[in-house]
Amino acid sequence: MEPFVRDYQTCERRLAADLPAYLGREERLRVCVEMLWEHLRSRGVDWLGVYLINESHDALLLQVCRPGPACSPIPLHGVCGRAWKEGRPQVVPDVTALGEAHIVCDAANLSEVVVPLFDPTGACYGVVDLDSRTKAAFTGADAEGLRRVLRAAGLTT
Repeated sequence: MEPFVRDYQTCERRLAADLPAYLGREERLRVCVEMLWEHLRSRGVDWLGVYLINESHDALLLQVCRPGPACSPIPLHGVCGRAWKEGRPQVVPDVTALGEAHIVCDAANLSEVVVPLFDPTGACYGVVDLDSRTKAAFTGADAEGLRRVLRAAGLTT
């Protein structure tokens, strides 16, 4: 199977040009998720969501997602938690190979990419999580493309 072609540059340009500076983080997250979903849902992405760390820093809470809800709160032992704790993207070609280290919200999802979100002080406040029902649907290029989109939306440093 050929890899999915995903156009992160279009999202990046649109967000940088069209997202009003006065919007707060919550609204920026919603706009960004909607735009990413619009561009990625027909390109091997079956779920997209943003999790934010809770006040006690022991779980992630679902903030916004498409197309529908998923697990929340989630503990930090999974892929999202690892991205938050390590502060670096996680690309998982086969989530079934993770065993207990994978939190199953939808058993049909087979691969995942998670990108951390950093506030202006450099603290990680959450993650963006994309899931696919195709194994090896994501690469490091997806993680980098997502990071650029999130930066253009003013959601990460």
